[in-house]
Amino acid sequence: MSALADITTAPRTGSRSLEPGATDRPAIEVRGLTKTYGELVAVREVSFDISQGEIFAFLGPNGAGKSTTIKMLCTLARPTTGSAKVSGFDVVEEARLVRRHIGLVFQEQTLDDQLTAEENLRFHAVLYGVPAAQVEARISRVLELVALSDRRKDLVSTYSGGMARRLEIARGMLHTPAVLFLDEPTVGLDPQTRMLIWEDIHRLRREEGVTIFLTTHYMDEAENAERIAIIDYGTIIALDTPDTLKASIGSDTIDLETTDDDAAQRALGVAGYRIERTDQGLTAYVEDAEAAVGPLVAAVGVPVRTLRAHRPTLDDVFLHYTGREIREQHGETLPMFARAHGARRR
Repeated sequence: MSALADITTAPRTGSRSLEPGATDRPAIEVRGLTKTYGELVAVREVSFDISQGEIFAFLGPNGAGKSTTIKMLCTLARPTTGSAKVSGFDVVEEARLVRRHIGLVFQEQTLDDQLTAEENLRFHAVLYGVPAAQVEARISRVLELVALSDRRKDLVSTYSGGMARRLEIARGMLHTPAVLFLDEPTVGLDPQTRMLIWEDIHRLRREEGVTIFLTTHYMDEAENAERIAIIDYGTIIALDTPDTLKASIGSDTIDLETTDDDAAQRALGVAGYRIERTDQGLTAYVEDAEAAVGPLVAAVGVPVRTLRAHRPTLDDVFLHYTGREIREQHGETLPMFARAHGARRR
Protein backbone atom coordinates (compact mmCIF):
# COMPACT_ATOMS: atom_id res chain seq x y z
CA MET A 1 0.00 0.00 0.00
CA SER A 2 1.33 3.46 -0.90
CA ALA A 3 2.12 6.05 1.75
CA LEU A 4 -0.75 8.21 0.51
CA ALA A 5 -3.21 5.34 0.68
CA ASP A 6 -1.93 4.39 4.12
CA ILE A 7 -2.41 7.90 5.48
CA THR A 8 -6.04 7.97 4.41
CA THR A 9 -6.87 4.57 5.86
CA ALA A 10 -5.25 4.96 9.27
CA PRO A 11 -8.08 4.61 11.81
CA ARG A 12 -8.93 7.49 14.10
CA THR A 13 -11.49 7.10 16.85
CA GLY A 14 -11.76 10.55 18.37
CA SER A 15 -9.60 12.87 20.44
CA ARG A 16 -6.52 11.36 21.95
CA SER A 17 -6.26 11.06 25.72
CA LEU A 18 -2.93 12.53 26.73
CA GLU A 19 -0.68 10.85 29.23
CA PRO A 20 0.66 12.89 32.20
CA GLY A 21 3.03 15.61 31.05
CA ALA A 22 1.93 15.37 27.42
CA THR A 23 0.43 18.86 27.45
CA ASP A 24 3.91 20.27 28.08
CA ARG A 25 5.44 18.39 25.17
CA PRO A 26 5.86 20.15 21.82
CA ALA A 27 3.27 19.21 19.21
CA ILE A 28 6.12 18.80 16.70
CA GLU A 29 9.81 18.18 17.41
CA VAL A 30 12.30 18.22 14.54
CA ARG A 31 16.04 17.57 14.85
CA GLY A 32 18.48 17.70 11.94
CA LEU A 33 15.88 16.59 9.40
CA THR A 34 17.37 16.08 5.93
CA LYS A 35 15.96 14.79 2.66
CA THR A 36 18.08 14.12 -0.41
CA TYR A 37 17.23 12.82 -3.86
CA GLY A 38 20.52 11.60 -5.27
CA GLU A 39 22.83 14.60 -5.21
CA LEU A 40 19.96 17.03 -4.73
CA VAL A 41 19.49 18.27 -1.16
CA ALA A 42 15.80 19.14 -0.85
CA VAL A 43 15.87 19.77 2.93
CA ARG A 44 19.09 20.30 4.86
CA GLU A 45 19.34 19.61 8.62
CA VAL A 46 16.31 21.60 9.75
CA SER A 47 15.50 21.71 13.47
CA PHE A 48 12.59 23.36 15.28
CA ASP A 49 9.81 22.77 17.83
CA ILE A 50 6.15 23.76 17.56
CA SER A 51 4.09 24.24 20.71
CA GLN A 52 0.66 22.70 21.12
CA GLY A 53 -2.03 25.05 19.85
CA GLU A 54 0.45 27.21 17.93
CA ILE A 55 0.06 28.52 14.39
CA PHE A 56 3.48 28.02 12.80
CA ALA A 57 4.42 29.02 9.25
CA PHE A 58 7.11 27.91 6.85
CA LEU A 59 7.73 30.93 4.62
CA GLY A 60 9.75 30.57 1.46
CA PRO A 61 9.68 30.51 -2.33
CA ASN A 62 8.41 27.60 -4.35
CA GLY A 63 11.00 24.83 -4.34
CA ALA A 64 12.52 25.93 -1.02
CA GLY A 65 11.77 22.64 0.76
CA LYS A 66 8.46 23.53 2.44
CA SER A 67 6.33 20.75 0.95
CA THR A 68 9.12 18.20 1.32
CA THR A 69 9.29 18.96 5.04
CA ILE A 70 5.54 18.53 5.41
CA LYS A 71 5.69 15.22 3.54
CA MET A 72 8.31 13.93 5.98
CA LEU A 73 6.31 15.09 9.01
CA CYS A 74 3.16 13.47 7.59
CA THR A 75 5.03 10.20 6.83
CA LEU A 76 4.58 10.59 3.06
CA ALA A 77 8.36 10.79 2.57
CA ARG A 78 11.04 9.06 4.62
CA PRO A 79 13.80 11.32 5.99
CA THR A 80 17.31 10.64 4.74
CA THR A 81 18.77 11.60 8.11
CA GLY A 82 17.58 13.30 11.27
CA SER A 83 14.44 12.72 13.32
CA ALA A 84 11.00 14.16 13.91
CA LYS A 85 8.10 13.55 16.27
CA VAL A 86 4.48 14.61 15.80
CA SER A 87 2.23 14.44 18.86
CA GLY A 88 5.04 12.56 20.55
CA PHE A 89 5.29 9.83 17.88
CA ASP A 90 8.34 9.22 15.70
CA VAL A 91 7.54 9.79 12.02
CA VAL A 92 9.57 6.73 10.97
CA GLU A 93 9.20 4.25 13.82
CA GLU A 94 5.60 5.12 14.71
CA ALA A 95 4.26 6.28 11.35
CA ARG A 96 0.78 4.82 11.80
CA LEU A 97 0.34 6.55 15.14
CA VAL A 98 1.44 9.83 13.56
CA ARG A 99 -1.21 9.42 10.85
CA ARG A 100 -3.94 8.91 13.39
CA HIS A 101 -3.29 12.29 14.96
CA ILE A 102 -2.83 14.58 11.97
CA GLY A 103 -4.97 16.21 9.32
CA LEU A 104 -3.49 17.19 5.96
CA VAL A 105 -4.68 19.58 3.27
CA PHE A 106 -2.67 19.20 0.08
CA GLN A 107 -1.88 21.97 -2.40
CA GLU A 108 -3.92 20.18 -5.06
CA GLN A 109 -7.66 19.64 -4.60
CA THR A 110 -8.51 16.04 -3.72
CA LEU A 111 -12.28 16.28 -3.30
CA ASP A 112 -14.71 14.30 -5.45
CA ASP A 113 -16.65 17.06 -7.18
CA GLN A 114 -19.45 14.67 -8.19
CA LEU A 115 -20.32 14.15 -4.53
CA THR A 116 -21.91 16.64 -2.16
CA ALA A 117 -19.95 18.22 0.66
CA GLU A 118 -21.66 15.89 3.12
CA GLU A 119 -20.88 12.82 1.00
CA ASN A 120 -17.22 13.78 0.77
CA LEU A 121 -17.07 14.11 4.54
CA ARG A 122 -18.88 10.83 5.17
CA PHE A 123 -16.44 9.03 2.89
CA HIS A 124 -13.55 10.57 4.82
CA ALA A 125 -15.16 9.50 8.11
CA VAL A 126 -15.24 5.89 6.90
CA LEU A 127 -11.58 6.00 5.82
CA TYR A 128 -10.51 7.35 9.21
CA GLY A 129 -12.71 5.08 11.28
CA VAL A 130 -14.72 7.84 12.93
CA PRO A 131 -17.30 6.07 15.14
CA ALA A 132 -20.72 6.05 13.49
CA ALA A 133 -22.30 7.69 16.53
CA GLN A 134 -19.98 10.71 16.12
CA VAL A 135 -20.12 11.20 12.36
CA GLU A 136 -23.22 13.38 12.13
CA ALA A 137 -22.08 15.71 14.92
CA ARG A 138 -18.57 16.01 13.50
CA ILE A 139 -19.84 16.79 9.99
CA SER A 140 -22.12 19.50 11.35
CA ARG A 141 -19.32 20.87 13.50
CA VAL A 142 -16.64 21.13 10.83
CA LEU A 143 -19.04 22.61 8.27
CA GLU A 144 -19.97 25.22 10.86
CA LEU A 145 -16.30 25.97 11.48
CA VAL A 146 -15.76 26.79 7.79
CA ALA A 147 -19.16 28.48 7.31
CA LEU A 148 -20.46 25.94 4.78
CA SER A 149 -23.43 24.52 6.70
CA ASP A 150 -25.89 25.95 4.16
CA ARG A 151 -24.06 24.23 1.27
CA ARG A 152 -23.94 20.82 2.90
CA LYS A 153 -26.16 19.10 0.30
CA ASP A 154 -24.65 20.80 -2.76
CA LEU A 155 -22.34 19.08 -5.22
CA VAL A 156 -18.72 20.17 -4.88
CA SER A 157 -18.78 20.86 -8.63
CA THR A 158 -20.98 23.87 -7.82
CA TYR A 159 -18.46 25.28 -5.34
CA SER A 160 -16.06 28.13 -6.02
CA GLY A 161 -12.36 27.44 -5.61
CA GLY A 162 -12.36 29.11 -2.21
CA MET A 163 -15.36 27.14 -0.98
CA ALA A 164 -13.73 23.88 -2.10
CA ARG A 165 -10.59 24.85 -0.22
CA ARG A 166 -12.60 25.51 2.94
CA LEU A 167 -14.32 22.15 2.57
CA GLU A 168 -10.92 20.46 2.34
CA ILE A 169 -9.92 22.15 5.59
CA ALA A 170 -13.15 20.92 7.15
CA ARG A 171 -12.39 17.40 5.93
CA GLY A 172 -8.91 17.61 7.44
CA MET A 173 -10.51 18.40 10.82
CA LEU A 174 -13.28 15.78 10.69
CA HIS A 175 -11.39 13.12 12.68
CA THR A 176 -10.29 15.62 15.37
CA PRO A 177 -6.54 15.68 14.62
CA ALA A 178 -4.08 17.11 17.10
CA VAL A 179 -2.08 18.76 14.30
CA LEU A 180 -3.40 20.14 11.01
CA PHE A 181 -0.95 20.55 8.12
CA LEU A 182 -1.88 23.09 5.46
CA ASP A 183 0.33 23.11 2.37
CA GLU A 184 -0.10 26.49 0.63
CA PRO A 185 -3.74 26.68 1.80
CA THR A 186 -4.73 29.79 -0.17
CA VAL A 187 -2.59 29.60 -3.31
CA GLY A 188 -4.39 30.85 -6.40
CA LEU A 189 -7.29 32.37 -4.46
CA ASP A 190 -8.42 35.99 -4.51
CA PRO A 191 -7.63 38.22 -1.51
CA GLN A 192 -11.20 38.20 -0.14
CA THR A 193 -11.37 34.40 -0.20
CA ARG A 194 -7.92 34.15 1.39
CA MET A 195 -9.20 36.37 4.22
CA LEU A 196 -12.23 34.10 4.73
CA ILE A 197 -10.04 31.01 4.88
CA TRP A 198 -7.86 32.67 7.49
CA GLU A 199 -10.94 33.42 9.55
CA ASP A 200 -11.68 29.69 9.39
CA ILE A 201 -8.14 28.77 10.41
CA HIS A 202 -8.15 31.07 13.42
CA ARG A 203 -11.55 29.69 14.43
CA LEU A 204 -10.18 26.14 14.24
CA ARG A 205 -7.31 27.00 16.54
CA ARG A 206 -9.48 29.00 18.93
CA GLU A 207 -12.41 26.56 19.21
CA GLU A 208 -10.76 23.17 18.57
CA GLY A 209 -7.31 23.82 20.08
CA VAL A 210 -5.60 22.32 17.04
CA THR A 211 -1.93 22.98 16.26
CA ILE A 212 -1.54 24.38 12.74
CA PHE A 213 1.55 24.01 10.57
CA LEU A 214 1.27 25.80 7.25
CA THR A 215 3.51 26.53 4.33
CA THR A 216 3.19 29.69 2.28
CA HIS A 217 5.05 32.00 -0.06
CA TYR A 218 2.67 34.89 0.70
CA MET A 219 4.22 37.43 3.06
CA ASP A 220 0.92 38.81 4.31
CA GLU A 221 -0.35 35.30 5.02
CA ALA A 222 2.67 34.46 7.15
CA GLU A 223 1.79 37.41 9.41
CA ASN A 224 -1.07 35.28 10.79
CA ALA A 225 1.39 32.86 12.37
CA GLU A 226 2.72 33.22 15.89
CA ARG A 227 6.16 32.16 14.66
CA ILE A 228 7.68 31.97 11.20
CA ALA A 229 10.56 29.89 9.89
CA ILE A 230 12.04 31.34 6.71
CA ILE A 231 13.35 28.51 4.55
CA ASP A 232 15.33 28.76 1.32
CA TYR A 233 17.30 26.15 -0.59
CA GLY A 234 16.21 23.60 2.02
CA THR A 235 17.72 25.46 4.98
CA ILE A 236 16.02 27.45 7.76
CA ILE A 237 17.73 30.84 7.73
CA ALA A 238 15.62 32.63 10.37
CA LEU A 239 12.97 31.60 12.91
CA ASP A 240 11.04 33.83 15.31
CA THR A 241 7.85 35.82 15.76
CA PRO A 242 6.93 38.18 12.89
CA ASP A 243 7.63 41.27 15.03
CA THR A 244 10.99 39.96 16.23
CA LEU A 245 12.05 39.04 12.70
CA LYS A 246 11.19 42.51 11.47
CA ALA A 247 12.94 44.16 14.41
CA SER A 248 16.05 42.08 13.77
CA ILE A 249 16.84 43.89 10.53
CA GLY A 250 16.71 47.41 11.92
CA SER A 251 14.49 50.22 13.09
CA ASP A 252 11.76 52.15 11.32
CA THR A 253 12.90 54.79 8.86
CA ILE A 254 11.64 58.09 7.50
CA ASP A 255 12.89 59.13 4.07
CA LEU A 256 12.64 62.82 3.29
CA GLU A 257 13.71 65.36 0.73
CA THR A 258 13.85 69.05 1.67
CA THR A 259 14.66 72.38 0.05
CA ASP A 260 18.07 72.29 1.81
CA ASP A 261 19.18 68.78 2.75
CA ASP A 262 22.48 70.00 4.21
CA ALA A 263 20.72 72.31 6.65
CA ALA A 264 18.11 69.64 7.41
CA GLN A 265 20.79 67.07 8.19
CA ARG A 266 22.50 69.45 10.61
CA ALA A 267 19.24 70.41 12.34
CA LEU A 268 18.10 66.83 12.75
CA GLY A 269 21.52 65.79 14.04
CA VAL A 270 21.38 68.49 16.69
CA ALA A 271 17.88 67.28 17.62
CA GLY A 272 19.31 63.80 18.32
CA TYR A 273 18.19 61.93 15.19
CA ARG A 274 20.45 59.41 13.46
CA ILE A 275 20.56 60.60 9.87
CA GLU A 276 22.07 59.18 6.69
CA ARG A 277 22.45 60.91 3.35
CA THR A 278 21.05 59.07 0.32
CA ASP A 279 20.80 59.72 -3.40
CA GLN A 280 17.18 60.77 -2.89
CA GLY A 281 17.72 62.93 0.20
CA LEU A 282 17.90 61.93 3.87
CA THR A 283 16.97 58.86 5.90
CA ALA A 284 16.18 59.16 9.59
CA TYR A 285 16.23 56.07 11.81
CA VAL A 286 13.48 56.11 14.46
CA GLU A 287 11.73 53.80 16.91
CA ASP A 288 8.19 54.39 15.67
CA ALA A 289 7.92 55.95 12.21
CA GLU A 290 4.28 57.00 12.47
CA ALA A 291 4.75 58.69 15.83
CA ALA A 292 8.03 60.30 14.79
CA VAL A 293 6.80 62.08 11.65
CA GLY A 294 5.38 65.15 13.44
CA PRO A 295 8.34 65.83 15.74
CA LEU A 296 10.82 65.22 12.90
CA VAL A 297 9.10 67.71 10.58
CA ALA A 298 9.04 70.24 13.41
CA ALA A 299 12.77 69.74 14.03
CA VAL A 300 13.97 69.80 10.43
CA GLY A 301 13.91 73.61 10.19
CA VAL A 302 13.39 73.83 6.39
CA PRO A 303 10.46 73.09 4.07
CA VAL A 304 9.94 69.37 3.35
CA ARG A 305 9.25 68.39 -0.27
CA THR A 306 8.61 64.66 0.17
CA LEU A 307 8.39 62.34 3.14
CA ARG A 308 7.82 58.60 3.44
CA ALA A 309 7.63 56.55 6.64
CA HIS A 310 8.67 52.90 6.43
CA ARG A 311 8.34 50.06 8.92
CA PRO A 312 10.27 46.83 8.19
CA THR A 313 8.13 44.13 6.57
CA LEU A 314 8.60 40.41 6.03
CA ASP A 315 9.62 41.28 2.48
CA ASP A 316 12.48 43.28 3.99
CA VAL A 317 13.31 40.36 6.28
CA PHE A 318 13.45 37.90 3.40
CA LEU A 319 15.54 40.30 1.33
CA HIS A 320 17.89 40.84 4.28
CA TYR A 321 18.49 37.15 4.93
CA THR A 322 18.58 35.92 1.32
CA GLY A 323 19.80 38.92 -0.64
CA ARG A 324 16.78 38.87 -2.96
CA GLU A 325 13.02 39.17 -3.02
CA ILE A 326 10.88 36.08 -2.66
CA ARG A 327 10.03 34.30 -5.91
CA GLU A 328 6.30 34.59 -6.40
CA GLN A 329 5.71 32.45 -9.50
CA HIS A 330 3.82 29.33 -8.51
CA GLY A 331 5.06 26.10 -10.00
CA GLU A 332 8.14 27.57 -11.68
CA THR A 333 11.07 25.31 -12.55
CA LEU A 334 13.78 27.70 -11.44
CA PRO A 335 13.81 26.71 -7.74
CA MET A 336 14.64 23.09 -8.53
CA PHE A 337 17.58 24.14 -10.68
CA ALA A 338 18.66 26.74 -8.17
CA ARG A 339 18.42 24.31 -5.28
CA ALA A 340 20.44 21.72 -7.15
CA HIS A 341 22.96 24.40 -8.03
CA GLY A 342 23.09 25.41 -4.36
CA ALA A 343 23.64 21.79 -3.33
CA ARG A 344 26.60 21.52 -5.69
CA ARG A 345 28.09 24.74 -4.38
CA ARG A 346 28.05 23.62 -0.76
